[in-house]
Amino acid sequence: METTALIYKKSRRKNYLFMGVVTLFLFSTIAISLCMGSTSIGWRDVYELFMGEASDAAIQIIVNMRMPRIAAALICGWALAISGSIMQIILKNPLASPYTLGISNAAAFGASVAIVFGGVASNAPKSGDIMMVTNPYIVTVSAFAFSLLALFVILIIMRSLNNDPQTIILAGIIISSIFGASLSAIQYIATTSQLASIIFWTFGDLSHINWSGLIVNFAVVLPISICLYYNRWNYRAIGAGDEYARSIGVNPDRTRIAGLVLTTICTSVVVSFFGVIAFIGLVVPHMIRKFIGNNEEFLILASALTGAAFLLICDTLARTLFAPIVLPVGIITSMVGAPFFLILLLNKKKHEVLN
Repeated sequence: METTALIYKKSRRKNYLFMGVVTLFLFSTIAISLCMGSTSIGWRDVYELFMGEASDAAIQIIVNMRMPRIAAALICGWALAISGSIMQIILKNPLASPYTLGISNAAAFGASVAIVFGGVASNAPKSGDIMMVTNPYIVTVSAFAFSLLALFVILIIMRSLNNDPQTIILAGIIISSIFGASLSAIQYIATTSQLASIIFWTFGDLSHINWSGLIVNFAVVLPISICLYYNRWNYRAIGAGDEYARSIGVNPDRTRIAGLVLTTICTSVVVSFFGVIAFIGLVVPHMIRKFIGNNEEFLILASALTGAAFLLICDTLARTLFAPIVLPVGIITSMVGAPFFLILLLNKKKHEVLN
């Protein structure tokens, strides 16, 4: 009969092995994504690039087009997945995510306000252009500001409800509905070019990012991710119950508010740059739990790595399925994420029935 210590050691070895597989899968996905696209790039071209012998055309395609997009997918997928995993832990609700809490809809409303009232919409939109605005940074700042506004409202509701995690999800759904209705009103009064810009922005897209924008995202996401992972044991205590958390010296209310603030800022930054990309923060943590359970020590980091790989795969599909037409990645994540989440729910229900 196996002892508790032996079972614990086996579980940790299994989780470390899973982390290694996920990391290897992520790097393999990056390598494949470098070579896939409307223009054929072979392994030799990538090798010559790193050896300093690549042609000008290969440098233009790989360095100026594919590498920024790959980096954007990694940062955005990482941020959404780690935020979703933390939200689900501290709110003790499997439906918690940046999307269900209304952060994404608030950002979309903020972007639409900038497009309609900020005078940044292009007068002659081009077919297939996702961000048809003359000054995308105004849109980004406005989207970020309204995301923080949604967070402020959530914090007020939390204070009024004594930080009850179960009602926070309901509050998030209400906030999401309000901003969704407001977005519809903005679309109703928008001109044709403004409406096209709003719709394309809400699709979610990675193609219009540049290296300066990536630096901003990286500078925000990295320290927040380190802080979230550093507090993993506090989140694990909250996941076991508020009374247990208090018994070991963790303040659940303060930790929950701090976690929500950090995850919202992390999400707001990437959403304000890339638009609404749904299901990453909701699906990926559920998928990871199927393999390693609710062990927050591994769940948080594994969710971040898998979220980065998942979004990169979706973006690669967006670039290659109908090449040379490039689809917005938000369409692919919704098409893949929604059925995948349904399968996870059905499998979970089937497992509960069998047990």
